Amino acid sequence: MKIENTVIEAILKINPNAEVSVSGDDINTIVWENGTTPIPKDDIEAKMAELSNIEEQEATAKENLKASAKAKLIAGEPLTEEEANTIVL
Repeated sequence: MKIENTVIEAILKINPNAEVSVSGDDINTIVWENGTTPIPKDDIEAKMAELSNIEEQEATAKENLKASAKAKLIAGEPLTEEEANTIVL
């Protein structure tokens, strides 16, 4: 499940029980609700950067897997199940 609001996504990765609202995706508009202990903005920003890096790494890995599957298909070599899953429609 992809949460579009990266500020809330980062907060929930740090504290899955946090109750919080944010206007837009602006870290400066965080409202901590129902007694949720505030998380320092630096910690939230660090987690946001970490999540962004993970997404980039996953996207790169997927592209590499697709390229590997394509190369094996062209060469007539068998694919791994993971490679085959990248081309199944």
